[in-house]
Amino acid sequence: MLHLDNGFDLRPAVPADAARIALWMAQPHIQRWWQQDWPVERWAQELSTQSAGEHSIPCVAAVDSQDFGYVEVYRVRHDRLAEYYASHDHDWGVHVAIGDVTRVGRGLGRQLLRALADALLRADPQCERVVAEPDIDNTPSVRAFAAAGFVQQGELQLPEKTALLMVRTRTMQQ
Repeated sequence: MLHLDNGFDLRPAVPADAARIALWMAQPHIQRWWQQDWPVERWAQELSTQSAGEHSIPCVAAVDSQDFGYVEVYRVRHDRLAEYYASHDHDWGVHVAIGDVTRVGRGLGRQLLRALADALLRADPQCERVVAEPDIDNTPSVRAFAAAGFVQQGELQLPEKTALLMVRTRTMQQ
């Protein structure tokens, strides 16, 4: 369990979380952007695969001990994203989905993103940047990243979307 600022916690997601994550990923506000509304069995396998590798760390996010979202933290150098911008060896990337629909649109995403970026920058002195690549048309996500101190660094044409490269640097920490 990793305790973040403002009452947020992250814990590694395990196959037992697959049913909840599958439910979250099927929510229209997530499915449209993630396109991972998979069956529980596929999510269980995905969580096992991610946990066994060095590419990304799947997590369940909670605030005040209530699970509300899914987070992936990953080293960009192990991700295809590294091919699309001038990445550094110690860049961290983040994917965040607020699964609990009762918590969507209340500023929770930006608070989590800020706390998560702050924690990654504190935990890894060699990391100078935390990055994300939301779909350019995902206005709520882009707004949340901007409100969390991420700055747009240009468009990226990924195979499945046109994304905005959003970057939070150590110098942007508040």
